[in-house]
Amino acid sequence: MSDKNSVVGVYETHELAENAVKELQKSGFDMKKLSIVGKDYHTEEHVVGYYNLGERMKSWGKLGAFWGGIWGFLFGAAFFFIPGVGPVAVGGPLVSWIVGALEGAVVVGGLSALGAGLFSIGIPKDSIIKYETQIKADKFVVVTHGTEDEMKHAYEILNKTEAVEINQHSQA
Repeated sequence: MSDKNSVVGVYETHELAENAVKELQKSGFDMKKLSIVGKDYHTEEHVVGYYNLGERMKSWGKLGAFWGGIWGFLFGAAFFFIPGVGPVAVGGPLVSWIVGALEGAVVVGGLSALGAGLFSIGIPKDSIIKYETQIKADKFVVVTHGTEDEMKHAYEILNKTEAVEINQHSQA
């Protein structure tokens, strides 16, 4: 059974994305199979910096409290500057996929490192371009990945949240 299946929810605000993450957690979803991506607004504020303390990323800036709370739920956290998208904060296993793409110089048909990370879990290129555009437009993207059954569960949960859109991607 392939775990190159994913459900992606797009949210207008960080509060709505955070609510989606909390709903997944309350439902018993495996938080190791959940990532969140959003623009970081450090350029609009005087940010002191980012650091990782154990399993938790700390940050200061406009959305510091949001990201600080989210890091407690997710495994892995990072800040990237992605050309064409801008400064992006990422939490969850997507961090390792992006780093793997960067370290391995895996460039998939003109996709960014973020796009290559998403592509590695089976998200089609046309959808990746759409998600990057939404991130660029200040939306937040919640990405779940796993087996078909896990994604059915994730879709049911995210469908009850205030997502702008929810998409399922699967590879047989």
